[in-house]
Amino acid sequence: MRIIDRIEFKSKPKPLTTHQDTLVSEAVAEMSAKNYGSVVVNGDDGKMVGLFTERDVMKRIVNAGLDAKKTKIADVMTRDVRTAGPEDSVHDWLRIMSNERFRRLPVIDENGDVIAIMTQGDFVSYTWPDLLAQANEALNKATPKYFQAYLLIGAAMLYSLVLVWFLT
Repeated sequence: MRIIDRIEFKSKPKPLTTHQDTLVSEAVAEMSAKNYGSVVVNGDDGKMVGLFTERDVMKRIVNAGLDAKKTKIADVMTRDVRTAGPEDSVHDWLRIMSNERFRRLPVIDENGDVIAIMTQGDFVSYTWPDLLAQANEALNKATPKYFQAYLLIGAAMLYSLVLVWFLT
């Protein structure tokens, strides 16, 4: 399945963006107000130069003891961000995101503009039906063909024996 085919892709709100000179405190306030987990950081040309996430706040601001009111977002954002195209495979990106331990994937259009931020959770929800189908198939293979019939007959026989026991 392609990213563009996911219902989450179609329902995603427009990504939150900011300029690289924005102070971290301003970006975090906007992220908090809109309940976003990341903000796309744009350069002077309006193109993405990085991504600033909740993880960046934790690791690069709080843990480093920096002052969010004095630190520019460009100094602590994630650079060299992996990006996907709308036609890319959900399965491929889920594997890549899991292996490389990142949770947010900007999806860019043919002009290089960010059109959505897909999360690992968006992709995992796609795999649940597949996993359930595989579990069901494995259970069917492991269970004898007429198991339910045998179980029903056995239950009826046990009931009959118990009934005879109590009546005698």
